[in-house]
Amino acid sequence: MAYYAFLDANNIVTEVIAGIDETELIEGLDPETWYGNFRGQTCKRTSYNGNIRKNYAGIGFTYDEERDAFIPPKPFDSWILDEETCRWTAPVPYPEDGLIYSWNEEQGDWEAQIFE
Repeated sequence: MAYYAFLDANNIVTEVIAGIDETELIEGLDPETWYGNFRGQTCKRTSYNGNIRKNYAGIGFTYDEERDAFIPPKPFDSWILDEETCRWTAPVPYPEDGLIYSWNEEQGDWEAQIFE
């Protein structure tokens, strides 16, 4: 079994399905081509382990043809795309002191969460 992502006209993932193994053919076509033709959408294979196309595709992800990668939606304007992983990273490293933090975009830094 393999997984396939369908893209809209802007290369945004609209759906991900489980399909036949990528080594099998359907009516003489590779699965990406056949599924794409059947649905009238571009279809790209994706994988849970990120062995192909950097990240497992999710609805709302963008397929970047130049990088041949699925890129998740940008969580904050200040975050930077890591070119190697095609994942967004904060401009400030996450603190490693055992506390739980959330990103504060206004301050441009991590903010400790206090639970009472």
